[in-house]
Amino acid sequence: MPTTNLCQVSNDRIVVRDRDLVKDIMGRMTFTEAFFLLLTGRNATSGEARIVDTVLITLMEHGLTPQAIATRLIYLSAPESLQGAMAAGLLGIGGQFAGTMEGAAKLLEEIVAAGADGETVAKAIVSRYQASKKSVPGFGNRQHKPDDPRTPKILAIAEQEGHAGPYVAALKLLGREVDSGYKKHITINATGAIAAVLLEIKIPASVMRGLAVISRAAGLLAHLREEQTSPVALHLLNMAHEAVPYAQAGQKEEQQK
Repeated sequence: MPTTNLCQVSNDRIVVRDRDLVKDIMGRMTFTEAFFLLLTGRNATSGEARIVDTVLITLMEHGLTPQAIATRLIYLSAPESLQGAMAAGLLGIGGQFAGTMEGAAKLLEEIVAAGADGETVAKAIVSRYQASKKSVPGFGNRQHKPDDPRTPKILAIAEQEGHAGPYVAALKLLGREVDSGYKKHITINATGAIAAVLLEIKIPASVMRGLAVISRAAGLLAHLREEQTSPVALHLLNMAHEAVPYAQAGQKEEQQK
């Protein structure tokens, strides 16, 4: 028979992971600590809680990203559906923006699993992505050059808390091979660093993008509050109309030549 280990609700009690919600969690744990317990089934150490908290703060806000723009535009279209506007933005967390930690984590696992052959595997990964003409997950950022300012802070916190082990080492190794293979410096971005530190505290790659969803939801709510008080969406819509004029089929073909 299927079972759940997450929660049991009765007339006068709510049990979450074998802890009484009212007596053991409310007022005793932070949101991050309670989230870690719910996700993993164990209490976070102070270092683990600090790392997860850092991750959630890192991804919370990054300006007018595609997610924020989508959220604002959907709110313009359907202001009665705050949750619909937030959901629209969250659907944009993926392989290009905010959600690349999953792909990066899988590469780091590949390197660590190779043991002494990690350098060979890292070189092969770079060659693989060069051949596919795709970006290596966890590397590069169109705004932050030459380096993502968030990355060293994330890694420093992991180091301070004693969680800079094989996955952080694998990230740095892969960074050197990326620079060597592409013949230029390409920053380790925030999601690359996040992948490494979450692996260090045993958060599976398969759920890492979910942390980005939780984090970015807070940022999108702030965008919606600003949209209510100082709207931007209509200006963005007008800019799109002005920047992308209509062209007849023949004109479009001529422009593309």
